[in-house]
Amino acid sequence: MKSQISSVFNECKKENRPALLTYTVAGDNSKKKSLEILKSISGYADILEIGFPHNAPTADGPQIQNSSYRALKKGIKLKDVFQIVKEYKKNKNAKPCILMGYYQMVYRYGEKKFIRKCKQAGVNGLIIVDLPWPENKAFARSCKKNSITFIQLLSPTTSKERMKKIIASSHDMIYYISMLSTTGGKLKVSPRKILENYNKIKKINKSKNLVIGFGITNKTIGALKKSDGLVVGSLLCKEIEKSLKKRQNPVIKLNKMVKELRKKIS
Repeated sequence: MKSQISSVFNECKKENRPALLTYTVAGDNSKKKSLEILKSISGYADILEIGFPHNAPTADGPQIQNSSYRALKKGIKLKDVFQIVKEYKKNKNAKPCILMGYYQMVYRYGEKKFIRKCKQAGVNGLIIVDLPWPENKAFARSCKKNSITFIQLLSPTTSKERMKKIIASSHDMIYYISMLSTTGGKLKVSPRKILENYNKIKKINKSKNLVIGFGITNKTIGALKKSDGLVVGSLLCKEIEKSLKKRQNPVIKLNKMVKELRKKIS
């Protein structure tokens, strides 16, 4: 059976545009606000990536780290993350949800229990940043058994041989890290160069949905729209922080921002 994630990509291709994936941290800056943000932006986003807050997020830049700290300060635990997803998924027009985080938390929680809880909450996909191929094979199999898409990561330094193996073993979505940096860094390579690299990867297996993440802003998103999907995260986390500092409602601000981003790729 086709996954909900695959169906979204097919719909976007029919509309001749990339899928818009948004990333926010669960519980930033409270469980209630986090849920409101998801409901609000899902009118324009196609897939929602939700980070589980972590106190040592190695791949994340300052914007996402600050989001994590705000959530942790409110005492957000993994059970709260599942609860947020479960509540969100009760909506009639709920979009697919991908949880993103680090293996240490999964390991401490227990792999089997973690995957079971994901399924119960309605999680559609998982990105475990520090669980690379081939170490992730058994975990990826367990995900597949539970109808959860396990999403592999590729970077500009991944060798072609390794890339072929990762793509062959991947499910229906792959995440391409556009540059060597933490999230939210300024683009160190031109959008043209990113698309060049992207197209080389896409040629390996055209049937897999390949999304681009890292360094995508409202200035660069339009130049990258010839891809299957684009992930925007740091920009949204930064906007939450800005709104909170100005005592404005982040829900309204993010709704407006995601609407603008969607316009630029439609």
